[in-house]
Amino acid sequence: MTEPKFRVRARHTADTVTVYQAYRPEIGGPAARGGRFPAAWKRDRMTWIKPSFLWMMYRCGWGLKEGQETVLAVEIGRDGFEWALRNSCLSHYVPELHESQTAWQRELRRSPARVQWDPERDLRLNPLPYRSLQLGLAGEAAARYADEWIVGIEDVTPLATEVHRLVRAGDLDAAAGLLPEERPYPVADELLAHLRR
Repeated sequence: MTEPKFRVRARHTADTVTVYQAYRPEIGGPAARGGRFPAAWKRDRMTWIKPSFLWMMYRCGWGLKEGQETVLAVEIGRDGFEWALRNSCLSHYVPELHESQTAWQRELRRSPARVQWDPERDLRLNPLPYRSLQLGLAGEAAARYADEWIVGIEDVTPLATEVHRLVRAGDLDAAAGLLPEERPYPVADELLAHLRR
């Protein structure tokens, strides 16, 4: 079956969706142990969440990039995730979706969340022909994320390390068998209409 260019794929349950982030150990460790971000987590900065495990691996270099050594799987309520989609704006101007560049800039300033669609990645972190969602949260969205949406936080750095080891050893089948199961996320078309170009 052909994968559509823009579709949210994620590990999800009836009530939650899992997103990934990577932090330095001083943030990631306490977050995983306490199930909440510690005081040192900067809520005044935009924070990017990614439903794709492999896109996170691409971004953090399997947890080997400086400042991204602790990979977290953050389980959040679907209501919060969908609130962010509903209140988001594309991170770049698209003439087919925006009335004008000025209108897009106005929407960008007003929106507490923004969306980027980046090429999904395979196990060797090569780009695939379809896109993976990234969701940037700022202001109200970041506060809601930290204070209301989080159901649980798990340190999945050991999983990243093991999948990476198997990929380096050329055992792609075993590596694929360890990946979190990411399925199409059942999101209403109208929730994404303003975010797909």
